[in-house]
Amino acid sequence: MERRQQLQSWIAAEFPGRAFEIAPASADASFRRYFRVTFADDSVPLIVMDAPPAHEDCRPYIKVAELFGAAGVHVPHIHKQNLEEGFLLLSDLGSTTYLQALTKDNAHNLYAEALGALISIQLASRPGVLPEYNRELLMRELELFPVWFVGRHKGVTLTEKQTADLYDVFDRIVDVNLGEPRVFVHRDYHCRNLMVSTPNPGVLDFQDAVYGPLTYDLASLFKDAYIHWEEDFVLDMLARYWETARRLGLPVRPDFAEFHRDFEWMGVQRHIKVLGIFARLYHRDGKDGYLKDMPLVMQYLRKACERYGELKPLLRLLEQLEPTVTEVGYSF
Repeated sequence: MERRQQLQSWIAAEFPGRAFEIAPASADASFRRYFRVTFADDSVPLIVMDAPPAHEDCRPYIKVAELFGAAGVHVPHIHKQNLEEGFLLLSDLGSTTYLQALTKDNAHNLYAEALGALISIQLASRPGVLPEYNRELLMRELELFPVWFVGRHKGVTLTEKQTADLYDVFDRIVDVNLGEPRVFVHRDYHCRNLMVSTPNPGVLDFQDAVYGPLTYDLASLFKDAYIHWEEDFVLDMLARYWETARRLGLPVRPDFAEFHRDFEWMGVQRHIKVLGIFARLYHRDGKDGYLKDMPLVMQYLRKACERYGELKPLLRLLEQLEPTVTEVGYSF
């Protein structure tokens, strides 16, 4: 309530004499919350980001918004900022996410536009501007899995051999990830952070952007924890991206099979991390909404582990944690 009152007082001071109402717009997995500000004079509504300074820093958001905006990507315009209290006043990109809008009929067009925006971000890439997605950070993300998913969520204590085997696989995964060409990485480029807007898409939640593996955002987009597409559709979209990226001079692999392997292994890193994050959100933060999304993430992870022999030790561990149910039936 105190934050809400602070927020209202700040908006009132910025717009003296103008009546307004605020209502929740969305929240995310961090401490950030978003409110829609509607004015009585029917002027264009705005969005307020509430990022408590004790937990969040608005400056990376401001920096990345400038970078991505300069690249021609539709990101919220920052109208006003209050870094001391942790408030940003942003343009409103609407209330329809890709998750709400996607159907089999419009998926090709919507994803083509999402890939166009992603390519614009990647073409603007240069080293030394955003934090490096280095081995330490990639490994720290992977370690969320044994701590939060295995230990806390499943209640399993790994043996020394299991731990050694798991970290062996982690090293292999990170070696492949770090062998990729590097670009700007949004780091959460999926259907909940893409808005149907004009121009399309509107891109949100980019404050954790880094300089890292080229396929990371593609894995976020097409191995999405919140929506599933058949593999033939994903391969078609990846091929379109790969051909366009090569033509525009992005440093994609010259061989599509190698590019696809990078994509698969990047997905493995992300899915291991996401399982840990979803478990942490539930057990530490009391947010149970992500539990329903765990089975799809696990499905992606199992499928990749089945495909690559180097990941078999991880597959064995997954089978011990969640044994596959084999259905026996009869046909006549």
